Formats: sequence, structure tokens, C-alpha cells
Amino acid sequence: MEVLLEKTTPTDALLKIKLVREDYQPKIDKTLKEYSKKMQLKGFRPGKVPTQVVQKMYGKGILMDEINALLSSTVSDYIRDNKLPVVGDPLIDRQKTAEINWNNKEFDFEYQLGLASDFEVNLGALPAVSVYDIVADTKELDETIENVRTQSQFAEQTHPEISEAGDMLFGELTQESSEFSTKTAIPFKQIKDEFQAQFIGLTKDSIVTFDIQNTFEDESAVALLTGLKKEDAANLAGEFAFKIEDITRSDKPEMNQAFFDKVLGAGKAETEEAFREQVLDIVKGNYARESQSLLNRDLEQTLLDNIQIDLPKEFLMKWLFEQNEGKFTMEQIEADYDKFAKSLKLSLIKNKIADQNEVKVEYDEIIARTEVMVREQFGMYASAMGDQMDETIKRIALNYLADKEKGSEIYSQMFSLVFDDKVLEILKTQIASESKTIDVEQFKEIVGSLSN
Repeated sequence: MEVLLEKTTPTDALLKIKLVREDYQPKIDKTLKEYSKKMQLKGFRPGKVPTQVVQKMYGKGILMDEINALLSSTVSDYIRDNKLPVVGDPLIDRQKTAEINWNNKEFDFEYQLGLASDFEVNLGALPAVSVYDIVADTKELDETIENVRTQSQFAEQTHPEISEAGDMLFGELTQESSEFSTKTAIPFKQIKDEFQAQFIGLTKDSIVTFDIQNTFEDESAVALLTGLKKEDAANLAGEFAFKIEDITRSDKPEMNQAFFDKVLGAGKAETEEAFREQVLDIVKGNYARESQSLLNRDLEQTLLDNIQIDLPKEFLMKWLFEQNEGKFTMEQIEADYDKFAKSLKLSLIKNKIADQNEVKVEYDEIIARTEVMVREQFGMYASAMGDQMDETIKRIALNYLADKEKGSEIYSQMFSLVFDDKVLEILKTQIASESKTIDVEQFKEIVGSLSN
């Protein structure tokens, strides 16, 4: 076997492989014998089919399978042993492969390789990044409490006699001409502004009529109202009647013990002052996480701005096209290439940092990170439930990772998050930083400027 690497550019190479009979024939002979022992063919005793017969029937297929397996291991071993900075997957020259005469004894194959250019990472030499201390004051606290009071899970439900804007109306929707009838609910937020007045001031047993296609915000609202699929709801037309059976209103809860217990958990705060102090701590914690997210983003951008890596653009675009099996055009791939290249460069830099610092990810760390994800999904409920929620969260996390369909995907996702967290901690200790105290409005301006 001959293996030769030819670099055509600093980031492109050809890997040429020549196979001779001695490279693949021993494996083929072994496979032929195994086929012979397993085959049942008329005229021969079971397991006694001559290898010459097997060769005649299946020889070409066996040859191609064994050579493909040999090529795969040869390419992988060469890349690993020579520590080639390969990006994407090797691409075999399909045209040359299609022209191969499989009756020959020697075969030549050629692979395109994409390579990342050499680069060094010296974190101590990178410019300093800003670490923001975001000061949340009474304004943010009041806004947070007001938002919580308007959330449906904390609202107090009442059933008034007369409807007002914002109510939920329950009743029967009918159309006499089509004999359509269903029990349903109409939320005010789904009614167009110009039609809301006719739904105000109604009482139980009131009947309101309206054009079903003109009155509501969109097709989804009509589908939800009627209980039909979008395409079926779109076929409805004309005037419908709605007879009110109940009116439900969500009122803001009072600032009392029941509300404090719902938000923070039973007995966590017994006065409004204590409640506000604890909510303020939550607000500050949220902004501290926002600050960390911005710091993480700035650290990653510092790596990209100061570490030069060249990538084989044409090769990677071709590889992406083949990987996606024609789902995207080359024009679409080129439009998104810069975003892909940025992600790939960042991954290469992080991997080198991880190697330099011997970063390892343990299974227990993956479980713990999954628990954090679950806890974040529960939000304030996790805090309100207290210690009794811990076991539930752990059970859900383990079930996520053990899921037959998505378990491996979630495991890979959590592995990447733990890996990134560890690399980011290294960046925070080795890249210089400068602290800046700002208020919430200044923070929003900074974040807004980044998204523009």
C-alpha cells in the first residue's frame, strides 16, 4: 500500500492511496470462507459450497466492501497518526472511483482534504475584556413584581356579570346555515381592535354575531376558536353567533401572604418588605447571569478577533452540499458560510485551549448540567417548591439522558455545554479583564448595539 499526501494550497490537500493485491486479498479470502460455511446452495451440502463458487457469485461485491473498509481505516489512521488539522470529512474523487476496472489487481483512490491553517493560542497576550456589574434598582424591582402579578398562574380568577376588555368568554359558537356548533372560548387578545367593542358589556346568555373571518387576528385564532384544522377553518365563511355561558376575568392578586407563598414558596416571606427583598435578589441574580452571558460572548469574540485561522472555503462548501444531500443550493450554503466558518474557527480554538489545559468532561458533570437545564425550565416554580423539587429535577434529568430517541442528542448537547463552561472558566482566569458598573438601561444599550 502506498499513501501520499499532496498539499495543493495551505488549506487543501489530496490524499492518494494505491492498493495492491496483498493489501486486500487476505481479508477477501477470509470472507469467502465464511460465506462458504454459511451458504446453502442446491447441489452442495450445507457449509460445503466451494469458495470458487462463492467467488463467482459474490466476488465483486465482497471485493468492493473490503476495499471500502480498508480505505476508511487507512484514511482515518493516516489523519490521526500525522495529526492533520482536517476540517469537514475527506471527500473521495467520485469520478475516478467510477472509472475503476474492478478486474484489475491494483487500485488508485484519491481523497480531497480540507485543512485548517496552523495557529497559536496565547491567552495572556489577548486584549482585556469588560466585566459588567449591572445595578438593578427600585424601577426594575417594581416592573418585575408587576409582571409577575399579571402572569396567569398567579392571577386570581373571578366570574363577573358583565364582560370587559381582557376577559375570557366561554359559550357556544353556532352557524345556522351550516349547522355548525361547538363549545369554545374567545380570548379578547385574539379579537381585532376594531371589533372588540361588540364583545364588551355582555352578560350571561347574551348572543353576539360576527363574521368569523374578519373578526379575529389570524387563521390560527379561527382554528383555535372552532377546534378545526387551519385548512378546514379557512373554508368557514359568513356570520356566526356566540351565546355566552360564562365570563372569566384574571385579576391581579393582592400583595398578601397567599401571593408571597405562590411566588417564593410557603413561609419564605411574611411581609411585603421581605418579599421585595427576595424578589430583588432574584432580579439581581438574573442580571448577573445576563452579565455572564455577555462576558462569555465577548470572550469568544476576542478569540475570533485576535487568532487568525484560514479555512478551505471551496472545500467546506462542497462538503456541506454533499452532507446535506442537496437540501440546500450552493447559493444558500454560501449565504450562510460566514456564520458556519465563525462557529468552526471558535470550535478549533476551544479544542486547542482544552488540549493545552487537559480539560476533561465527566459523566457526573453532564448529569449536573442537565439538572441545571431542567431547573431553568421550571423557573420560579423550582424556587417555590424548595427542596422537594430536587429529586423531581434529578429524575427528569436522568430520564432525558436515557431517552431512546433523543437521549444521545441531549447527552451530546450537555457534553458540549459542560465543555464550553470549562473552557470559558479558563478564559476568565487567563484573559485580562476590567470591571465596569452600569445600570440596566446602559446594559440594554450595549446588548442592543451587538444585535445591530
